[in-house]
Parts: sequence; C-alpha cells; structure tokens
Amino acid sequence: MDFISTHSLSAILLLLTAAAALISLLKLDEAGARKIALGASLAVLAISLHQYFNLIDPSNTNLQLVESYKWIGNINFALGIDGLSFSMVLLNAILLPVVLLASKPIAQKGKPRLYYSLILILSVAVMAVFMAKDLFVFFLAWELELVPMYFLINIWGSKNRNYASMKFLLYTFAAGVLLLIGFFWLMTETGFQSFDMKELAVLAQSLSYNVQLPIFILFAICFIIKLPSVPFHTWLPDAHVEAPTPVSMLLAGILLKMGCYGLMRFGLEFFPLPLVKLAPVIAVLGAVNILYGAYAALIQTDLKKVIAYSSISHMGFILMGMAALNTAGYAGAAFQMFSHGLISAALFFIVGMIYERAHTREISEFGGLIKVMPQTFFLALVAIMANLGLPGLSGFVGETLVFYGAFSSNASSSLIQISAAVATLGVILTAGYMLWLNQRVFYGEMNAKWSELKDANSREIFILAFLLGLTLVYGLNPSFINMLFEPMLMNLASITDKIV
Repeated sequence: MDFISTHSLSAILLLLTAAAALISLLKLDEAGARKIALGASLAVLAISLHQYFNLIDPSNTNLQLVESYKWIGNINFALGIDGLSFSMVLLNAILLPVVLLASKPIAQKGKPRLYYSLILILSVAVMAVFMAKDLFVFFLAWELELVPMYFLINIWGSKNRNYASMKFLLYTFAAGVLLLIGFFWLMTETGFQSFDMKELAVLAQSLSYNVQLPIFILFAICFIIKLPSVPFHTWLPDAHVEAPTPVSMLLAGILLKMGCYGLMRFGLEFFPLPLVKLAPVIAVLGAVNILYGAYAALIQTDLKKVIAYSSISHMGFILMGMAALNTAGYAGAAFQMFSHGLISAALFFIVGMIYERAHTREISEFGGLIKVMPQTFFLALVAIMANLGLPGLSGFVGETLVFYGAFSSNASSSLIQISAAVATLGVILTAGYMLWLNQRVFYGEMNAKWSELKDANSREIFILAFLLGLTLVYGLNPSFINMLFEPMLMNLASITDKIV
C-alpha cells in the first residue's frame, strides 16, 4: 500500500496500459476481455478512492502526489494533481467501469479485444491530461486521445461513422495544432527555461500583455473547440449520433471536460490578465452556448441529438463561470464539469437502451413507453430532472453557483451580468425540451409495435442507479466535491481580483 500511495498516479496509468496490452496479446473472447478491462478499471477506482479519503489534502493548494521521472533531455515525465485535476481523475475513475459494463452489447458485435483495448488507452490519455505536470506530457496526452476515439467511432459507429469520425479528427486535430503553436510560442518567449507547468505559469505571467494575449487566444480556441463552443461545435452532434452508446458516455462524460479543464488551468494560472480583459467576450460566448444549445435541442427529432445539443448548452455554464472572475463562478464551473459528467453519461445510456430495443431514435415513433418500460421511465425521469437542474440533484448546484458568481461579479464590464441575465432563459428552455422529450417518449398513446419491448434489466438498472445515485449524493452534499477545488480556486480568484 505504501508503494501505491507513493506512486498512485503512475500506478493508475500503468494499470490501464498493462490491461490494454494484456487484452491485445491474449486470445480472449468478449467476456474474458471485458473481465480484464473491468478488473483494471475497478482497481483504478479503488486507487482514486484511496487518494480521495487518505492522500489528498483539500486545504493544500499546491500540487500533490507529485512524481517525476527523467525522460527526454530536460523534459521529465512529471505527474501531479491538485483539487481541480483530481476531481476530473475521480470522475474518469467513476465513469470507466460503468462504461465497460455498458459495452457488452457493442463489443459482442465484433473485435472485442480491440474495442476494450481502445477504451483503456483512451482512458490512459485522458487521465494523463489531468495528471500532467509537464507541458510536453500534457500535449502528448492531449494528442494521444484522438487516436482511440477516432477508431472507436469509425469501427463501431453507425452508418455515417466515417464522416463523423473524420470530422471529429479534423476539428480536434486543428485544435491540437493551435495548442502546439501556442506551446512553442510560450516556450520561445520564456527561453525554454522549464517545461514544468507551475514554473511556466509564473514565467508566462511575467510576459508583457501584448505577448500573453495572442498566446492565450491560441490556447483558448483550442480548448473551446474541445468544449465545444459555438461556432466550433458542429463536430459534437455528429460524433454522438454515430458513436456507440458507451463511447458517447465517455465523450460527454469526460472527454469534453478536457477542454473545460484546459481553459480553467491555462486561463487562471498562466494568463489571468488576458482572461480578465476578455471576460465579457467569454460571458457572451457562454450565453450564446446556453441559449443556442437549448434551442437546438428543442427542435431535434433524434433522441441522441437532443442530449448532444443539451451538452453544448451545459458547457456554456463553464464559460459563464469562468467569466465571473470570482470564487463562486470558478467553483460553479468546476462543479458543473463533474456533475454534467454523471448526468450526461446516464442520459446517453438511457437513449442507448431505448435504441437497442426499438432500433430507432426518432422521437415521433415513440409514445406511451411507460406502459412497457416503467422502471426505465422512473430512471429516465430522475436523469431528466437532474439535467434541468432540480434542487436536490447535482445539476442545480453548478448552475446556481455560476449564476451567483456572474451576478455578483465585480468586473467593470456590465456585459457579464447582462449575459448572465439573458442566459437564465436557457434554464427555461432546458426545462421545456427535457420535459417535452419525456412527455413524447413515455406518455400518450403507445405505438402497438412497442408492446413487446422489455424493461431495463438488472445490469442497466445498476448502471443508472449508480450514476443517478451519485447525482443525488452530490446534489444534497456538494462539499464532497467542492472541498477538493474551492481552496485553490479561492487563491486563483484572489489573483484575478487584483487585476479587476
């Protein structure tokens, strides 16, 4: 246990990598591959819970569990986490076993060893993004994520999977190019003195504003493509519609959070001055995301597209929280990242359950499913209420903190408050499209051809009960997660306060 405690971050990466290699090398059937992947994911979850209860000190605002290994020249394979990054590591650890349990019907269709290996490699890349203490490691992990995600959509996706996977690749590759340009520009301006992200953050803040601004814009565009934000959002609905259900769960649950995390990490720590100057623009972008995503969800005819556009809308709250320039806004954005990961994974899983039974996602085809799928209806209703921000569930907490932060912002521009006021209409639209979706799918007259549909099985009930149970736990006691990142965000807020 002492070894695990000392090397807990690298142990997570090694476990997932070793499991992926083992599955690839052994001649396994679907069940055997799934058991190894699931065993590794449960071990990772156990390590993350050990970190949460025993190793992480929430009051410590510095990087913790730091590991550094000599690698290439003056580049170290350096890992470390603080409250913000650990909340994302924990979210990934929670989602991975759930996604693997949900993967059985997909992996049984063919190439199970490749499928489970790619899921694990994807998780390694995402974990490394959140753990990276070295900017070079951060960039490599960011780019590595593209490869397994491309193949997961392209091989196991629906009929337009080639188009969707290529569009995903092009958008996110373009984001990576911007990240690389910003990376080298920053390193050139700082004289390649260090690749350590904490040291680089200090050096970045010492640069002139005229140098900081274009570098920040490059990083910011990269991250909002991944978020995604309007006008760079169009890859997401296509990717979700064509991706298999478990991959959509991972995409919405944790992959989008890479963009949110990058924007918070680099905006608050590296470039607080440009962030403050551009806060009104970010607030407007957040309001546009919230309203556009909600309106687009309202007019969709495909179940999966409704949830996809809902994700775009909810990502707007992260932008709004960033623009607030205070602890409440930052904490709201961070909590929204965690909460949305749970809720969106549950919603996409429910859509997948219905599709597996009915082989269609056209909303107009449904109605009255409560008569044959009462348990599914109940679980879907809880997920819908969490998504529209019902008090007592986690969706309420993040949105409330974001709006409180935005309306109490002491930034000189009134555009932030105006954007927040306009964005409140998104809450109404969200309630509208989610309740209308519920009504059209589960209520009314039932199409006779659905009379033989089976209700949720024990595996599906467990997955949804687990995810939705956590939304209730974190909704009733947000401090279980807030305590991780509030102290460090308070410190960062003090920096932006001085600039404002």
